[in-house]
Amino acid sequence: MGGDMATWEILLLGGIAILAVMLFMPGIRQSMRRAKEQEEKDWRGALIPLALVALFVILLISLV
Repeated sequence: MGGDMATWEILLLGGIAILAVMLFMPGIRQSMRRAKEQEEKDWRGALIPLALVALFVILLISLV
């Protein structure tokens, strides 16, 4: 079935990726600025979802 992608498809995907990054860049900058302004870091709020995702992936791998 599907083979290698044509050059125009690779260029199109690259252009879409660049546009997506440019679209989200202002929001990313504001988020970074707000994160720097916070006095107290909420590491637990970030680590718990990451740990849950990692456990879910390990569960999926073990089921295969």
